[in-house]
Amino acid sequence: METNEFLIRAAETSDSNKIFEFLCELEDKVFDYQEFYLNYRNNIFFNNNVYLVATDKKDEVVGYISCHGQTLLHHGGMVYEIQEMFVIKKYRRQGIGKLLMAALEERLAKRDYQSLEVTTNAARVESPEFYRKYGFEQTHIKFTRSKK
Repeated sequence: METNEFLIRAAETSDSNKIFEFLCELEDKVFDYQEFYLNYRNNIFFNNNVYLVATDKKDEVVGYISCHGQTLLHHGGMVYEIQEMFVIKKYRRQGIGKLLMAALEERLAKRDYQSLEVTTNAARVESPEFYRKYGFEQTHIKFTRSKK
């Protein structure tokens, strides 16, 4: 998917440094890069996952979205879940999120699945409205417990 300003393409291993930066900023945490890289590489090549990046005119990565698919018994089949979406601050509100969502939906349209889900951190107050624009409804309350 392409516009005059931005191109959406499949993420590649060469995008790992930029996506690592995005993830650390998104989670406000510095992750171990070696562990991240191994997981990232496995994730982008796993058939049930979709990893996309947005690039500007200079081919600089300015955003990304990741989506994982898994077969869930209580959903009766394949369910995809958006895991992360991030756009560099200076590029926000320029339609990159919309382009990433459209490209994801285009790729998922070719697959058999029951639903597309997303969970967002309660601290990200703008995220719920963004996802509502794309037809998502709040159907769950998520609880999280860290490993003891």
